[in-house]
Amino acid sequence: MKTYHAESARAGLEAAAEAGLAWEDFSLAAVELLERAIPFDSICIGIADPATNLVTGRVMVDLAHSNEEEFVQYEYEIPDFNHFADLARQEVAVGILDEATNGNRLHSPRQRDYLPGLGIEHELRGAVRSGGRMWGVCTLYRSRGRVGFSPAEAQFMHRIESTMALGFRRGLISSSVEQAGRDSSAAVLIFDADNELISASATAEEWVAELGGDLWGKLPSSVTTVAAAARAVAAGTAQYVPNLRLRSRTGQWLALHGTPIRDRDGLTTQIAVTIEAAGAAKIIPLIVAAYGLTDRERDVVQHVLLGDSTNQIAAALHLSPYTVQDHLKVIFDKVGVSSRRELSSRIFFSQYSGRFGKSLNADGFFTD
Repeated sequence: MKTYHAESARAGLEAAAEAGLAWEDFSLAAVELLERAIPFDSICIGIADPATNLVTGRVMVDLAHSNEEEFVQYEYEIPDFNHFADLARQEVAVGILDEATNGNRLHSPRQRDYLPGLGIEHELRGAVRSGGRMWGVCTLYRSRGRVGFSPAEAQFMHRIESTMALGFRRGLISSSVEQAGRDSSAAVLIFDADNELISASATAEEWVAELGGDLWGKLPSSVTTVAAAARAVAAGTAQYVPNLRLRSRTGQWLALHGTPIRDRDGLTTQIAVTIEAAGAAKIIPLIVAAYGLTDRERDVVQHVLLGDSTNQIAAALHLSPYTVQDHLKVIFDKVGVSSRRELSSRIFFSQYSGRFGKSLNADGFFTD
């Protein structure tokens, strides 16, 4: 890995992250830039819900034969080395699979049974974190017969982590909302023990299409991820929270939840996945976190959204009014606004634009 190429890639990534691209566009730009520093044969970049560490969507290049259901099964249901959630808890959130298994492919189900079917022999992957949260993931692959990934290449992945995280965070808050004009009732999908979809509610087809999938064809990765996470929790093999929040192809915030189905005799082998419009209570914390605010700055923003004055905020948070003003200056700079009114508008705009005058649902959120 030549220094010139590495620095060129890093500079390009920083520019792409600052541009405020939609996360898919940022990921595609990152693919081209990363190849300057780390040669690879195929790559997968995904965005994650920072509250649960579940991957909500993926951009894949030269992985035409990758099966979504198999990917989530090996990631969430089958114990293995270098799961993204495990990497996210480490000081350096990057792992080379060859090193993790000491070169013994039999030790890793993914390396032994899954990757060979894709023609892959070597894997370098990392969790992308910011502020102690995982915002995305990145995996590079090399085919059979190629040399494995090096510690220097893994170190480069670690150095660009904060830049990649900025790109993902900006991508979450960059899209505008298009009105979908659909039935706002939640959709329910039922999966059997083999992770096959066996039934769905009347609104499921529209919701799945909104996520870029086909109900009875190729399901979106967000749905299969939640189903796999729920099954792993039910089996006691993992502690993933089977919930996630994400933006759809039209920019709408959605919430997905997976849960095992019970009958009168107890748990069955079936899993239910619910898709619904995400209420403000679920989304506002994510939007605020995407701006990179500290815990104290988020507290201040919460009171600003409630309409509290500087003195009221100071009293509630046990701060001086001068300290509150200092926090507000930093918050304005991070969000790119110059007043409290602009701050409230920026945070609420992507959800409430075009929805005023409509009824509220049980979440206290505007219905479509």
